[in-house]
Amino acid sequence: MELRQIRYFTVLAEELSFTRAARRLHVSQPPLSFQIASLEAELGARLFDRTSRSVALSTAGHAFLPHAQAVLARLDEARSHVARVAGGLQGRVQVGLAGSHFLGPFPQFIQQFRQQRPEVEVVLHEMTPSGHLQALRDGRLDLSVSRNPFSDGQISAALLWRDPVVAAFPPGHRLSSHGPVSLAELFGEDFVFLRLDSSPFAARLFDACVQAGFAPRIVQQVVEIPAVLNLVAAGLGVALVPASLALLRADAVRTRKLLGLNESDSELNGDVYVAWRTENAVSAVAAFKQLLLDWTGMLPPLTQRPTCAGAAWALPGAD
Repeated sequence: MELRQIRYFTVLAEELSFTRAARRLHVSQPPLSFQIASLEAELGARLFDRTSRSVALSTAGHAFLPHAQAVLARLDEARSHVARVAGGLQGRVQVGLAGSHFLGPFPQFIQQFRQQRPEVEVVLHEMTPSGHLQALRDGRLDLSVSRNPFSDGQISAALLWRDPVVAAFPPGHRLSSHGPVSLAELFGEDFVFLRLDSSPFAARLFDACVQAGFAPRIVQQVVEIPAVLNLVAAGLGVALVPASLALLRADAVRTRKLLGLNESDSELNGDVYVAWRTENAVSAVAAFKQLLLDWTGMLPPLTQRPTCAGAAWALPGAD
């Protein structure tokens, strides 16, 4: 049984005229008659009662019609579903990110994306940045949002938004009312750091301190930046944090602009990137990634952003 035969049958059942049915199907009457006869032979029953003047559905034809219509309806549904998946309008996107990114602009994008493409399921996986790369390669993640621009032959990355690093001080610290500070001026300070074993971003900052002539004296390591700021506010030490998150504890933490090792230093930033498998051909993932890049490309500069999802996006005091 062919889909063509089922389609021919349903059209003839609606028209009850070989002439009109053939015209509607854009075929001549002989092929139409042949396909109907072949279908009847396969089913072992006459589907139409024919006379020289009329065509009518037989009892068997009436029984077969709803089944034929259901088959064609499911086919149309399948075509529509495939088209929507191919167009990125349906599907699933699995995104890895650290908890601190829930405090930035990313949740706003998720809200807008869900409004635009409600049939795409977005699954957010909160995890340490060190696990993102392997999860991407293994296929457990489709996209990664992190402060690490990792890329190789399998993984590609693109910048989402700039996020300079600032120095954070507890109240009354000798440098808290200072102008911009250099890394060298932080020699001898107690530091609160993100865990070096789970944050490539923290490892980059540690290496920058080493290049400035000292290994930071780390008194506490934590998993998330909000915890870093809370410990700085409590007076445990100083910290190096992304400017976008620095004012989470604006009531008790002073932030100062951080001078790099030189004018071209590109390491002292907390810029945020999206990474993906280079050969990922899933349409929903590609659509999500492109819309995310387009949306973040329209974000205003950091100092002009309003408070977003609980995080201060302007940075007064970080001069």
